[in-house]
Amino acid sequence: MSNAISPSLRGITSGQAGVVSRQQALHAGLPASTIASKVQHGLWQQLHPGVYGTFTGAVSWEALLWAAVLYAGRGALLSHETAAEVLGLTDRRCPVIQVTVPSSRRVRQPRGVAIHGSSFDYPRWRPQRGIPPHTFYAETVIDLVAASDNLDDVVAWISRGIARKLVSAAELKAAAAARRKLRWRGQLDAVLASVAGGAHFPLEFRYDRDVERAHGLPVAIRQAKFLKTDGSAGFRDRYYERYGLVVELDGRQYHPADQRGQDRARDNEAVATAGATLRYGWADVDRAPCDTAGQVYRALRRLGFQGGIEPCSAACRALLIG
Repeated sequence: MSNAISPSLRGITSGQAGVVSRQQALHAGLPASTIASKVQHGLWQQLHPGVYGTFTGAVSWEALLWAAVLYAGRGALLSHETAAEVLGLTDRRCPVIQVTVPSSRRVRQPRGVAIHGSSFDYPRWRPQRGIPPHTFYAETVIDLVAASDNLDDVVAWISRGIARKLVSAAELKAAAAARRKLRWRGQLDAVLASVAGGAHFPLEFRYDRDVERAHGLPVAIRQAKFLKTDGSAGFRDRYYERYGLVVELDGRQYHPADQRGQDRARDNEAVATAGATLRYGWADVDRAPCDTAGQVYRALRRLGFQGGIEPCSAACRALLIG
């Protein structure tokens, strides 16, 4: 049996990674009996009920994305982590394809696909050849914020969008305001202000809030630009310029492994050009922010800082250490 298809159907499948829905095939003039025969003879493969790959062999990731959104039907959009991958908000692939449909519809989840129902009226998708329908930048970040289990993940998603210059704080504020219900709404303004000010990772957000601000330490320059010895530009997480003190924050969960060698090189560069470097990880900032504040205070005092340190609570250890 031939696997030839009409030009009109070929025009559809070529823009959908070789995938077509049953409805699309029927509307293009292909009889239902022909669809069944192609599947039976192995010329087409059923990816989900009513959705077919018009090819043999391996199924690409792009084909799976199209299959998921075509299966979910009217108003379906790739969303959450899957939309984030499509948009370049993350480099990690979520093994389960995330799709959002209007809450007025009930769609049974097929294998490998998570279906979310939403009453939010997403901006209208305008078909783009070769690109499956998906939520846009601001809406994707807000969806991920709403689904986050903790504030660190909220900061991470917001910082990815802003740090990669894919979405602005103003766009995120507008997208959040459009939601009737939104988890983390009470913390969102503070997170947006912090991220826009240079807290590009959750650990940086926590350092600014729990170490520096909570203990009345001087405000460091965020993402301070400097010139490396080879002439290229670099950034220091926190730089107390007046005192020549650099603080680097190593959030392993959010820093790729291949960046850690760069972090060490950055520390060496800071010692050579700025004078002193302190490096902190999750345990230092999350579990012992007072101890960390005391250490930063001592370093600043040694470098000429004349101010004091404030206790964050009655049980604050920074005073003991400072």
